[in-house]
Amino acid sequence: MKALVMESYKQMTYKEVPTPTVVDAHDVLISIKAAAICGSDVHGFDGSTGRRIPPVIMGHEGSGVIVEKGSAVNRFAVGDRVTFDSTIYCLRCSYCQSGAVNLCENRRVLGVSCDEYRKDGIFAEYVVVPDHILYKIPDGLSFAEAALTEPAAVAAHAFRITPVGLNDTIAVVGSGLIGLMLIQILKASTSAQVIAIDTDAQRRNIAVQMGADAAFDPADPQLLANIDATIGRHGVDRVFEAVGATAPIQTALNIVRKGGSVTLIGNVSPKIELPLQSVVTRQITLYGSCAIAGEYPIVLDMMARKLIRVTPFISATAPLEDGQEWFERLYHRQENLLKVVLEP
Repeated sequence: MKALVMESYKQMTYKEVPTPTVVDAHDVLISIKAAAICGSDVHGFDGSTGRRIPPVIMGHEGSGVIVEKGSAVNRFAVGDRVTFDSTIYCLRCSYCQSGAVNLCENRRVLGVSCDEYRKDGIFAEYVVVPDHILYKIPDGLSFAEAALTEPAAVAAHAFRITPVGLNDTIAVVGSGLIGLMLIQILKASTSAQVIAIDTDAQRRNIAVQMGADAAFDPADPQLLANIDATIGRHGVDRVFEAVGATAPIQTALNIVRKGGSVTLIGNVSPKIELPLQSVVTRQITLYGSCAIAGEYPIVLDMMARKLIRVTPFISATAPLEDGQEWFERLYHRQENLLKVVLEP
């Protein structure tokens, strides 16, 4: 099969590689029809995450068609249109048994190669995954749209673990894809006022189009005053941080009220500076949100009913063989690019 292989940092080669095979009775072979480039893939492109060590086939946001299945696969048939979780969890450890599959002791992530494991991803014509991470694509959703189920489910998981109360005010720091997905989920699921915070004016405008009640620049000296004027009280009840770097996390902590909470979704930086005394003396609760734990069916239903709209986020679709070019465009932050979907 053909695949886009990162052979060294910033160097992707479209080449022939062995086609994966169905080995386990619960395996399925999927013909990939759409593979979206995640922000973490772009950071892996230059080696900054330390979790994508060449050579590796990256990619974990995708969809396709089952072309072969193992003997024990009963819930799916050859020809089914499917999407899949990015995390392959074992189903056996104590975390899996309790439903916290995102914390699986033996988890592997598609398209990641680190010290613990290597699992080639979906920037390829085919991939083999176990059937327990598969989900059928509802009628009416295209393969490109279904490829964005994974980031939508990441946003939904962050919402589910955060104790949002009646009439709480909410801020989302970072209007990248996860943040924009989260804004839609919040507006569909709560009556809360939702404020978007982003340094990019265009993304602030998109956030408002996605349902945010207001959007502000974190560099504005009047940020706190503008937020307070918008929500009619001092400090935001629940803040979601969807970047994962020192500056946006400090913004999140600056705007949350005493006794409020900040949910951390982004993890671009392995380490950040934390204003410990501010967190402790203001009794701020920090939640770390990791991946997905059962949110796929909910998100697929919301996408099918257009409560979550993903088409506006797809900036371009392109052949997989042009992957190097599109990675470079994303890496250099070409204007007006949010999500690129590669098609094998």
